[in-house]
Order: sequence, then C-alpha cells, then structure tokens
Amino acid sequence: MTEFTPLSALLGGALLGFSSLLFLLLTGHIAGISSIVSGSFKALNTNPQWRWSFLLGLILSPLVLTLFDYHNESSIDISWPVIIVGGFLVGFGTCLGSGCTSGHGICGIGRLSPRSILSTCIFMLVAVIVVFVSRHFIVI
Repeated sequence: MTEFTPLSALLGGALLGFSSLLFLLLTGHIAGISSIVSGSFKALNTNPQWRWSFLLGLILSPLVLTLFDYHNESSIDISWPVIIVGGFLVGFGTCLGSGCTSGHGICGIGRLSPRSILSTCIFMLVAVIVVFVSRHFIVI
C-alpha cells in the first residue's frame, strides 16, 4: 500500500463521511471509536447494545470481506514491544485529546467543531514529527 490512488482515497473518504453522517442521523450519536469503546465498559451505561453492535461490526467486517475473496496484503515489520508502547501512547493521546481521529477528524470536522479542527491539526502535526524523528533518528 505504498502507491497513492486518488480515486479509491476519494471513494473511501466519501464512504466514511456518509456513514458517519448516517450514523449521527439514525442514532443521534457521534461515530468516534474511542468514546464508543470507553462507553461500552462504563457501569452507568444504560444502553450499551448499540456500542457493542458497532464494535462487533468493526471486527466482523474484514472477516466478511474474505468471503468475497478480498485480501489486503499487509505486513508489520515492527516488534511487539514497540506495537504495545505505541498502543499505550495512542490511548494516552486519545484521553489527552478528548477523542480520536475518527471522532475529531471525521465527525468533528464534518460538524465544523472548532475543537475538533484544532485537535486534528495537532494530531497531524504530531504525526509528522513522530514519523520524521522515527525515520531519521531512531532505528526501530
């Protein structure tokens, strides 16, 4: 997945935007993955079924695609400790930023939320810095 394909990127972005809009209109909830996951485990949550259904759909979707002979060729050339540390850093950043890229970047910007626009700009800036530092100064 090293080649940029504008048509598939445009189609994928349109599908993400449309599905998040449809989710908001049909349920009244924002399709931010971090808030859906954290809300699934809260004791005071009176209606967790839609959250668990959403998460189950995220897990089952790739498995269903394999029934149609779709295979996304991918490989991860990073050690497990680096993946685990990265996961914790993403979780920390999600808590610090009060949301994740799907909540702020897709749903928040779509609603013209100033907080989400600023958060997404900060996400992207930090991502650029991390990639630069990891590619030029750290050997993983």
